[in-house]
Amino acid sequence: MASKLNILFTGATGYIGGEVFAKLLDHPKFSTFNITALVRSPEKAEKLRALQVQVVVGSHSDEPLMEKLASEADIVIATADADNVPAAKATLRGLKKRYAATKVLPTFIHTSGTGVLTDDAKGLYPTDTIYDDLNVVQLNSLPDTQFHRNVDLELLGGDEAGYVKTYIILPSTIYGLASSKLADLGIQNRHSVQIPHLIRAAIDRGRVADVYMTVLNAILHNKNPGHGREGLYFGENGEYTMYQLAKRISEVLVELGLGKDSEPSPFTTEEIDKYFDGSLYMGTNSRCRANRARALGWKPTKTTDDMLSSVKPEVEAILEERKRTGSLAVKPTAGYAATT
Repeated sequence: MASKLNILFTGATGYIGGEVFAKLLDHPKFSTFNITALVRSPEKAEKLRALQVQVVVGSHSDEPLMEKLASEADIVIATADADNVPAAKATLRGLKKRYAATKVLPTFIHTSGTGVLTDDAKGLYPTDTIYDDLNVVQLNSLPDTQFHRNVDLELLGGDEAGYVKTYIILPSTIYGLASSKLADLGIQNRHSVQIPHLIRAAIDRGRVADVYMTVLNAILHNKNPGHGREGLYFGENGEYTMYQLAKRISEVLVELGLGKDSEPSPFTTEEIDKYFDGSLYMGTNSRCRANRARALGWKPTKTTDDMLSSVKPEVEAILEERKRTGSLAVKPTAGYAATT
């Protein structure tokens, strides 16, 4: 009898991770997987155990724990934090031990984000630069100082050293209310990050999981998908401007009787400080084409119109949260405030 494939998963309770984890639970080869999820919450750990997976209660920031768990894994799928360098290094150390013990190259699928492509536009100008995930030379030219790049480079270094195959998924704007079985069970965060941030600010003023499965299936079926510097996979299906999004939020607020003007207005410096911690990140350009993922067979179906249509349910959910708790706070998925 063939041994099961050991998969370590971090971030299952987050917005992105919950969607990916739900797909993993429904995978046709699920019976051949030995899945271990690392979560912080004992309560959510019990709910996950009911789904026939092993659970370790702890943090991906616990380096000795991450190293140990990774050393026991054939595949690590990390969705918890795009910017935790110590966690990435600990995972790589563990996978290096795994390779030394088994002589089989382990797999590290990591979640980054197209924030790595952003410029310093500050909302003042658009850009004609479009990044293609098949253009390795173009991606190699990204400065080391870009968002998420420090972690990405650690993975690329491990791949180049020859003890692990790394695959980096770079989602763009994630939107919509999570509706997976994990969300229904109260395990997964239902909210994305970017759009609720804008909605929260606007109120106070007046399907990327399939990419992961496409890459994972290509690995499982020995299709030899690109890895390392040829293993960056964008999650993109169209473009939008922040003006389009802001206008749709304004229109929804007018529809719900919470605004008088459907034309969005600029944030003041004080509002930027209040709602975005002074960051002008929302005014940056980040354009890309997911040709590598499509070449593997990824067929995205959601479009910019679907993203704009998701605004009203998000607004209604945030208003309900405000009514229930007396607060506008929407807990973001840890580490992904800059994942766009």
